[in-house]
Amino acid sequence: MTLSLAQNGKPLLEGKVTLLTGANGGIGLAVAYAYLASGAQCVITDLPQEPSPGVAALLGRFGDDVEYIHGDITDSATRQHLITSTLSRFGKIDVLFNNAAIFDMGPLLEATEAQFDKLFNVNVKAMFFLMQDVANVMVDAKANGKIINMASQAGRRGEALVAHYCATKAAVISYTQSAALALADKGITVNAIAPGVIDTPMWTHVDALFAKYEHRPLGEKKKLVGEEVPLGRMGMPNDIAGTALFLASPLSDYITAQTYNVDGGNVMS
Repeated sequence: MTLSLAQNGKPLLEGKVTLLTGANGGIGLAVAYAYLASGAQCVITDLPQEPSPGVAALLGRFGDDVEYIHGDITDSATRQHLITSTLSRFGKIDVLFNNAAIFDMGPLLEATEAQFDKLFNVNVKAMFFLMQDVANVMVDAKANGKIINMASQAGRRGEALVAHYCATKAAVISYTQSAALALADKGITVNAIAPGVIDTPMWTHVDALFAKYEHRPLGEKKKLVGEEVPLGRMGMPNDIAGTALFLASPLSDYITAQTYNVDGGNVMS
């Protein structure tokens, strides 16, 4: 299913230029579909040099309205290239979907500086500085912009085996609040989405790590976390795309500094 919305008979994101990171698959890809189907133009970025079959399908379906750029957003030169390429192609940036992130876990007493640095470099440092870079573009253009950062239910609480990842996502929530206040008088809204357990390709990696550290059979953790969700299942990428579309649209113009739990009822706040 591809989400799309219209307002007053026009596509909801008609004329909007959106920049999405970590969008070669999973949640990012679902959000890109929703944005394009709602009239936006999109620049999609991720690490792989070649687009995934899902992104290739987007390129085929939406043609000149979408571009894929590969690169590592932990590198400042790559971030600048991404922004200048978007401006060169489409002339502006109205929406940033700041989604790129990585996951790792392990016993706290065995945690290393290398693990810490890797997670914080991607999930916090790159997230913050891309948000800052895009916000400066929006301010210079004197245009109302929307920034959407991807947090996690893991940012709402600590977990014994997931200390670094939980801390990075808590930082995303905090930076979202601070940025929203700093940019409010510029007409830029900043919000976040905190997904629960979402059935994406990354869960193969997550499940394998839980199997290792909790001594479980492969697949058991994924099954259990889905059953424990109050709505009775893991989420799907399109479950996140609806909220991402809302936050990118004029429907959310009076909302800022918020983090939306999209988790089937796992977290109540």
